[in-house]
Amino acid sequence: MKYSTVASLLIACSVSVSAQALEKASEQRLDEVAQRGAHVMPFNLEQTTHVFSKTKKGGVQQVIAKDSSNIEQIKFIREHLSKISQEFMQGDFSDPAKIHGEAMPGLSELRAAQPGQIKIVYKELPNGAEIDYSTDNAKLIKAIHKWFDAQLTDHSRHAIPGHNMHHKQ
Repeated sequence: MKYSTVASLLIACSVSVSAQALEKASEQRLDEVAQRGAHVMPFNLEQTTHVFSKTKKGGVQQVIAKDSSNIEQIKFIREHLSKISQEFMQGDFSDPAKIHGEAMPGLSELRAAQPGQIKIVYKELPNGAEIDYSTDNAKLIKAIHKWFDAQLTDHSRHAIPGHNMHHKQ
C-alpha cells in the first residue's frame, strides 16, 4: 500500500477520534487561525497535516505532506520546523503567539522555561518533519500537552492527534 494511502486512512480514522476528544473551535476562529497561519507558515495547510502526539515526557509535533511526492510542500515544512525548533530552543515562541494569540494555553509556561529545561529535537521525515519536545519537569510536560490541545482545537481542519507515544522516551 502506498504511504500516501496509509496516511490518508490514518488521517480519516483520527479525524473522527479527534472530534470526540477535543472541542472544535468556531468556524470564525478556524478561519482567523488559518489566515494568520498563512503569514507565518510557508506551507499550504490544505496540502499538509499537523500531527500532535503527547508523550510521557512531552510530545512530538509532526507536519506531513498529504502527497508524499509533493517535494515543494515537504521543503517548506522542513524549512519552517527547522526554523521554529531553533527559535523554541532560545525560548522564542513568537510564531505560535502570532497564530494563536498571546493567551494560548501552555504558551506562557513554555516561554518561562529555563534554557535546556525542554529538550527540543528537529528531525526530517520522508514526507515532512517533526519536533520532539521532552522534559522531566511535570509543569512543563503539562504545558506541552495543553499547548498541543490548543493547536489541535485551532487547527482542527488541518490537524489530528497522534497516538500517545508513552513507549517512546
